[in-house]
Amino acid sequence: MPVFEDETRESGRRESDLEVWAKDLLDSVADADENGYLRSEGNEICNILEPLGLPQNLIAAVRLYPACREELITIRTLERVGDSELPALVQGLVKLGRFSLPPDWKPGQALATRQSEALRKMLLAVVSDARLVVARIGEQLFRLRNAKGATESEQRAIALETREIYAPLANRLGIWQLKWELEDLAFRFADPVQYKSIATALNEKRAGREEFIAEIETTLKETLQEQGINATIAGRPKHIYSIWRKMQRKDKRLEDIFDIRAFRVLVEDIGECYAALGIVHNLWSYLPGEFDDYIANPKKNDYQSLHSALIGPEGRIVEVQIRTREMHRHAELGVAAHWRYKDGSTDKAGFDRKIRLLRHLLNPSDTDGDLLDQLRGDIFKDRVYAVSPRGDVVEMPAGATPLDFAYHVHTEIGHRCRGAKVNGRIVPLTYTVQNGDKIEIITAKQAQPSRDWLNPQRGYLAASRSRAKLRNWFRQQDRDQNLRQGKEILERELNRLNVHEVPVKAIAMQTRMKDVDALYVALGAGDITSSSIASALQNLSGDHNMEVIRQRRPRGHQASGEAGIAISGVGDLLYNFAQCCQPVPPEHIRGYITIGRGVSIHRADCGNFQHLKMKSPEREVAVDWGNASDAIYPAELTVLAFDRQGLLKDISTVLADELVSVESVRSNVDKKTMKADLRIAIAVPDLPTLSRTIERLEQIPNVTSVRRNG
Repeated sequence: MPVFEDETRESGRRESDLEVWAKDLLDSVADADENGYLRSEGNEICNILEPLGLPQNLIAAVRLYPACREELITIRTLERVGDSELPALVQGLVKLGRFSLPPDWKPGQALATRQSEALRKMLLAVVSDARLVVARIGEQLFRLRNAKGATESEQRAIALETREIYAPLANRLGIWQLKWELEDLAFRFADPVQYKSIATALNEKRAGREEFIAEIETTLKETLQEQGINATIAGRPKHIYSIWRKMQRKDKRLEDIFDIRAFRVLVEDIGECYAALGIVHNLWSYLPGEFDDYIANPKKNDYQSLHSALIGPEGRIVEVQIRTREMHRHAELGVAAHWRYKDGSTDKAGFDRKIRLLRHLLNPSDTDGDLLDQLRGDIFKDRVYAVSPRGDVVEMPAGATPLDFAYHVHTEIGHRCRGAKVNGRIVPLTYTVQNGDKIEIITAKQAQPSRDWLNPQRGYLAASRSRAKLRNWFRQQDRDQNLRQGKEILERELNRLNVHEVPVKAIAMQTRMKDVDALYVALGAGDITSSSIASALQNLSGDHNMEVIRQRRPRGHQASGEAGIAISGVGDLLYNFAQCCQPVPPEHIRGYITIGRGVSIHRADCGNFQHLKMKSPEREVAVDWGNASDAIYPAELTVLAFDRQGLLKDISTVLADELVSVESVRSNVDKKTMKADLRIAIAVPDLPTLSRTIERLEQIPNVTSVRRNG
């Protein structure tokens, strides 16, 4: 059964100590509360919510909320009470109370479907306790009930806000007790002529309709029990807004709407469904052509039920829906949930799951705590919702940046983006957007996007949609320009890694480019990044068919970590990595037999090796990298920067984040120019790690360049 649909809580329960404390606190600020309006507002909202069985601390928070909103009571005061959740609950209500229609809204201007859906999601995402949303819905009903004295434009504004946001949200959460009143009152203010027309045509008050429903309900229950069918029967008079919606949707007159008075009969199995249908048809005549068997012929969304329109007592038309309890559970919580066809949503299944969990959360049980933990940690972690200066809500993947926001608003705004303000403060373009952030994009006159935005290590863009737009922009630029810039990017990356005599054609093949020019164009257009070059170099490790020997650590100069080296034509020899060039996989390497220190491993293009080779060519041996997955290799970096407090700490943080071992650090600072020269000896597992480390070090403020030595 849907949450809150068939059951209410006792209204005459004993007040908790927390509620008594809340009332005493309100008494203490009574002088500042003119005419007791704030106290009355809190009490009325509590009266609306009390039948829903919400927690006592939430009811107390609702009672205090109006006074806290007007700053008559501070959060610090609330912290003095024993309930640790109360301050957060009140703050959540204040936060939710700030949401409203966009400031440029005009009467008669409806919200876009996507916009209203995003805002409803945002209401759920920004609060720490989803039950606060129910409290906000109760507050909206209070506003509607008290909108009679407002101006016509104010009435229309709150009506549209209710119809587009809060009534559908109440529907999704299964809060039927509030939903029908929200919709009817909103309809009354939004379209008073249509409302009065339908109300007059019905020619009966709701109380009279409910009495008629109760009579039918009793007759049905007694008759079914006599036939041995244990059924659950729920009757409901269709409210005025729902009648109008159906008239519009099906283009029918009021007299052609047969479910103004509707009943739902729940039984155990399919056999009892058809048995109950026969009993109902024996009680009252059914209208030919108004019977639908969705059990034998389910709807596309797998909805199953028997629907029949009958001529009931006094000649009044009623609709009866008969289904099993399992069918009802599926209709309420599965793909055929009631809210789906009511608000016309076509959202993804992921949000369906979130709503189901919310509805269970709102149903008081012993598992509330676990569900709440799941909600806080998992339910909405995949999306983030930000607000534009106009009040539009933009939905983005979690981890999105202001630059992602710019591209989501408009592609051209993304291309022209030069900075961003979040909640009035300038932030870097790598800032991680939080739910509810108000973002303003600072733009240039002409599009000048940077290729650095495409580098995932830089952290400018988190959304694949944004990166695709940017890549497309670069593709449209002059091919010659992309080729020239791509060549510069490759040269800069190789120079930074201190890698020489690399076959560029082989790199092109590793990156699946048809030729070298295609590689340059792809680099220039941003289709591949500079970090891909390091990965390509890593894969160019050569032939591994030679014997892999075990490393023996030499005394004195030892290689960092265990590295497998294949030495062709030589037995099990001691070796070490030359300090002059410090090779790293997969660079081309050669060996030189030393006296007393085994084989010294050099880069093939190392100047010292070339000199030694000319003097004693007979000592040269062919070597290759092995396959040791846990091997690490030394490398020395030169970091040039303008000195400042905390510079070394920032460098250490980057190295720690990359899990890079630091062997030694030497620094020299010119006191006149404040230029710092740091030599950092590290150990890395491979070339991509080295490239990524250099990339991140270059992003540190005041760092001007980072280069590998050797």
